[in-house]
Amino acid sequence: MGRPRINDDTVKDRLIESATEMFATRPRESITIRALAAAAGTATAAVYSLFDGKDGLIAEVRNRAVAGLSRELSAVPASDDPLADLYALAVAYRRWGREHRHLYTVLFGGVQSFDPSGEVGAADPVRPLIEAIDRARSACALSGDATAIALSLWVTLHGLVTLELAGALDTGATEATFRSAIPAVLRGWAA
Repeated sequence: MGRPRINDDTVKDRLIESATEMFATRPRESITIRALAAAAGTATAAVYSLFDGKDGLIAEVRNRAVAGLSRELSAVPASDDPLADLYALAVAYRRWGREHRHLYTVLFGGVQSFDPSGEVGAADPVRPLIEAIDRARSACALSGDATAIALSLWVTLHGLVTLELAGALDTGATEATFRSAIPAVLRGWAA
């Protein structure tokens, strides 16, 4: 009897998990295929056979991050109050970042240069935000360019989440800042 064959999906998941942590904490060029395989408890051949190499593994990490954030934001139900919906989207974004620290760091910049651009298709995490902004503009609750509104909200939210994940703000300061900053940004775009 030979050694039991490990499911390719299990190896794939371990490689993605290990790569996510490594890419969130180390410069991309310092991470070798050998180190990725060792961290996942597999052979280097698995990186090639499952991902066609390091770039394919990086793309899969990015795709998982985009899809995960998109699922989180898409799960926020629309209500009759688009401003409340925008706040709920901010809460969901923050929650996802806190629960998926390494994916968040890989997607939005850690110690390495990582290109989060690319085709996202139906898993576009920005879509729910733009839709809520468009509804708020239609309801005359917000005024201005939807992209500019989305960018100002994201810059504020990203800054807060990044500082929170870095431990730069204590829990009380983070909560108070979040509860005041997001509504303040939205008030700045009030119609």
